[in-house]
Parts: sequence; C-alpha cells; structure tokens
Amino acid sequence: MVEPAVDLTQTTESPAQVAPAPVPVLRADPPKVTPPAGRRAARPEPAPRPRVARPPRPVREPRAPRQAREPRPAPPRRESSADNELSLLTNERGWLVLLLIGVAGIAAARLAPGLPHQIRDVGAVMVSASLAGALAVRTGGRPFWAAGLATVLGGTAVVTESHRLLAGAAIGTGVLAATLAVMSTVPAATFARAIREAVVTTLIAWTGALGVVGYGHVTATDINLNRFGYVVLGLSLLGAFALVYRLGAGLHGLGRRGYVVAVGAVVMLALALAYSQAIAHWGSRDLVSTGDDLRDWTRTTLGAVPHPIVALLGYPALLWGVFMRARRRQGWWVSAFGVAATAPTTTRLVAADTGFGSVVLGAVYSLVIGVAIGYLVIRIEQSFTGTHGRRARRDEEAEAHRPEPGRLSPLH
Repeated sequence: MVEPAVDLTQTTESPAQVAPAPVPVLRADPPKVTPPAGRRAARPEPAPRPRVARPPRPVREPRAPRQAREPRPAPPRRESSADNELSLLTNERGWLVLLLIGVAGIAAARLAPGLPHQIRDVGAVMVSASLAGALAVRTGGRPFWAAGLATVLGGTAVVTESHRLLAGAAIGTGVLAATLAVMSTVPAATFARAIREAVVTTLIAWTGALGVVGYGHVTATDINLNRFGYVVLGLSLLGAFALVYRLGAGLHGLGRRGYVVAVGAVVMLALALAYSQAIAHWGSRDLVSTGDDLRDWTRTTLGAVPHPIVALLGYPALLWGVFMRARRRQGWWVSAFGVAATAPTTTRLVAADTGFGSVVLGAVYSLVIGVAIGYLVIRIEQSFTGTHGRRARRDEEAEAHRPEPGRLSPLH
C-alpha cells in the first residue's frame, strides 16, 4: 500500500492558532463626470406608469320635470267699515266723490238760504278734506293723514265759530285748491290740449272758491280782501315750488333761458303787486280816480273786469308750462307759476259787492286774454328753437310725447 507523500515544507499549526485576516481588495471608484458650468445635471426621466383603463360611467337617465304646483287661493278678506272709509279716502277717485258731495252741499246752501247752515259747514269741511287728500294722492303723500288733519282743523273752526280759525280754514282751502289745480295738469303736445288743461285748472280752482265761501263768516266785511288774496297767492307759490322741487324737476336742467324766464316771472309778479299797492296807498287822487273810472267803464261796457295778474302772468305761464312739459320735465317750473291764475280764482267769491255772474264773466275774459298771450309766448319760444312753418310744428308736436302719469294717478 502506498502512503501519501508528505510536504516537509509545511509546518503544523496548533489548533489554537488563528488564521490570518484576509487582505482587503481595493476597487477603483467610477470617474465622476463634472457637468459644464451653468448647467445642471440632467435627472433621469422616470419610467412611464402604465395607464389603467377606467370603466365607462353609467349614463344617467334624465329626470322627469316636476309638475308646477298650483298656488292656493288666498282666503277672502272681510272688509270692515273702517277699511271701506280708508279706501274711499286713499283711492285715486275717492276724493273726487267727496269733493262733489261737498260742493253740492255748499251750492244748495247758497241757492236756498232757508236750509240749515250745518249743511254748508259740513260741505266746506268735506271740500277741504277732499282737496287735502287729493293733493297727497297726486304728490305721493299720505292721503289719510292729510284728509284727517284738514277735517280736524276745519271742524274745529266750524264748531267754535272763531273768526280767526274760519279765516285760517278758508285760506288753507284756497291754497290747497290753487296748488292741486296746477299739480293735476298733464303734458300737452299741442296748443289745443294746453287750452284744455287751462280749463281743467279753472274748474278745480272754482271748486276751491266754493269751499272758501263755505266758511260763512269769511266775507269782505270781516277781513281785508287784498291781504287775504295775497296770503293765498304767496302760500300757493311756495307750496307749488316745494312740490315741483320734491318731484325731482331740479334746477340743473333749466338752462340760461329757463333761469331768465323764472326770474322774469318772479320780478313781474312782485312789481305788479307792489305797483298796485303803491297806487292804492300813495297814488294821487287824479291817478286813482282815472283807474277807477277805467274799471267802471269796463264793467259797464263788458259786464266784468278781467284780473290783470291772472290774464298777464297766470294763464300764459300755465299754457307754456304744460306745452313745455311734453318736451322736457323742466316745464314744471314754468307750470308752477300757474298758481298766479288759480289762487286769485279761489278768492273771487269772497267779495260781497260782486255778483256771481260778473265774477264768472271776468274769469272768462281773463282766460281768453291769457290764452292769446300764451299762444304768442309759445310761438316766440318755437322761433328760437328753430321750429318754423306749419309742417315743422306738426312734426315736432307728433314727436313730443314725454310720458307722465295720468291726471288722477300719483306723479311718483
């Protein structure tokens, strides 16, 4: 048997001897690539994610339209007597009914002196209340409270029979009638319609005149007729100007011509009143007698004397104002001077020495003269605006339709 060869160069180690540590193998790192200056190292693009196909959404069926529910009828409301009275006062035409009833009572008392004076007193209070309510309805106020206040004041004056309270109630009735007569007008595109508005204002002013004389103690023997008329005219002018300004007519759109007209009307009115008073108080006897003779001759020849302020200022301003309002709203300022025609009309029946026929005939003469002057003023104003010839005036009148509420409707 052959024994394996033994390597003599190897030395035997003891079991306790530790094997030598392995020699570490050094590996060279990969070379770093430095990016050029001003550039960033490009990031590796991420791997695209696989898109998962989504299932299609189910199609919804359209909903059936809902059926509209029928509104339930409101239960009928029971109107009481107080509601009926309130609706009568606040209605657009309720004041007209009360006004006619009051005027009928006053006229019956004047035509039949044997009737109780309470009919005349109640008629006067009804006229004052209806005029106050109508003016409140027309200008957008509170008609119930206005009519109630007028009723209280008029009733107190009638019950107490105080001369001062009766004069105050008569003045208030005249102011209400004169102001309402102007505020109840509507725009007039043609001159014929302007004449119609002048007639309507005259009728309303005459109802106020009956209301003034309804307070029976107000006669020329108890009060100063001239002072009474001036107070009514002044308060009516202030009330008309305040209402026109409140309606939004404004002073910004008057223009140079409008300012000249307004200032001229005020100056003319002031001079006329001042001149008449100066002649009456400080005029010479010859001058005063000449004026009296002329008035007596006119009254004897024509049957009546026209009122100067009414004929020369009141009706021309009213006609021009309603004619202008069909074109622009600033015509309200000119229409406000129409109280120079309506205010004297409300006080014409107070004079005890003037018959009813003479007063009516004088009012007709004033209206005719005022219409003639108003026609001239309108034609002169149209010549300045460039409207020449009949055909041009017709075309302009056909286009002049500025809208405004009706005569019995609130203005705003």
